[in-house]
Amino acid sequence: MADIKNYTLNFGPQHPAAHGVLRLVLELDGEVVQRADPHIGLLHRATEKLAETRTYLQSVPYMDRLDYVSMMCNEHAYVMAIEKLLGVEVPLRAQYIRVMFDEITRIMNHLLWLGAHALDVGAMAVLLYAFREREDLMDVYEAVSGARMHAAYYRPGGVYRDLPEQMPQYKLSKVRNEAAIREMNITRQGSVLDFIEAFTSRFPACVDEYETLLTDNRIWKQRLVGIGVVDPDRAKALGFTGPMLRGSGVAWDLRKKQPYEVYDLVDFDIPVGRNGDSYDRYLVRIAELRQSNRIIQQCIEWLRNNPGPVMTSNHKVAPPNRVQMKSQMEDLIHHFKLFTEGMHVPPGEVYAAVEHPKGEFGVFIVSDGANKPFRLKLRAPGFSHLQALDEMARGHMIADVVTLIGTQDIVFGEIDR
Repeated sequence: MADIKNYTLNFGPQHPAAHGVLRLVLELDGEVVQRADPHIGLLHRATEKLAETRTYLQSVPYMDRLDYVSMMCNEHAYVMAIEKLLGVEVPLRAQYIRVMFDEITRIMNHLLWLGAHALDVGAMAVLLYAFREREDLMDVYEAVSGARMHAAYYRPGGVYRDLPEQMPQYKLSKVRNEAAIREMNITRQGSVLDFIEAFTSRFPACVDEYETLLTDNRIWKQRLVGIGVVDPDRAKALGFTGPMLRGSGVAWDLRKKQPYEVYDLVDFDIPVGRNGDSYDRYLVRIAELRQSNRIIQQCIEWLRNNPGPVMTSNHKVAPPNRVQMKSQMEDLIHHFKLFTEGMHVPPGEVYAAVEHPKGEFGVFIVSDGANKPFRLKLRAPGFSHLQALDEMARGHMIADVVTLIGTQDIVFGEIDR
């Protein structure tokens, strides 16, 4: 008898569906996966170690570069941890702005996930549809922070600045004539808040379009239904959070169970799945797009009617405004000390977590009273999900591995950190 044995295949890191830097060593029996061994570390950037050599404020932009699809949500957990140690009160308006941008970020994350997941499975058009809306939200990022991706907009004590009164507009170019530019600028005539409101009013129809393309599409269902089934108890045991856990039927959401900022003041539902397969996780994320839109609309209404400060008045934590800094000696000293030496945070240890688009993103800080963290540890949701890839892939075909990587919504910035 011939000696039949399994063979080993490298999947990635060059594979387009490996999302950049995942190396999977697959043990195969024909086309059936017997074992999937994820090799990580190809993107390791030592963020946690670098944070020990930077002041608290200087580490904010590093958070953007962790999960580089959910920038402001990473910042949120980090600044919340610092605020807990400092005992700083964040103005209510800043809390509403943060919640609004958390949900804008959730939509941006899910749109990229939807486009990339569909592309991995073999549907091209969805990516183009999803990026159409994502582009508008990146313009909102740019309007408030000056950067389309790595915003560094959240700061300990509030946010960098209030929402601008004017939305940037498209200018004439060789590519588009005056009529086309005028049409593109219709929703950009007012403030940033007006632009976001216009977006939220048309976004549900856009989600309907994605669903028309995918939800009842038989090829999509054939590729997702029954793939990577995880039951509720196993999902909890593996440390799943976010849509991965809710897709298995567990209604756990930090925004409801451990509310932070103003999540207890806004109305929304937690979508959950029934079967714990890739198709349920898809449906959960689609439902989350609609719920995020709801939350943003409530934030817009409150922000319109309630002007106020967006940064704490404690100048040991937040800089004074430019006018004060340039006219009063005391404020100049505060400004100088804050941007050279940085704030000193009382000794202690703290953990702060947010309901990140991918799950629970937590930041653990140990402070020894200095201007830099003594130790910083990040709890990345994708890291826990990746450990389950072996279990989820066993008995499935090679093509299903691509579906499973997509359904986990893995971004390596936060896994390798």
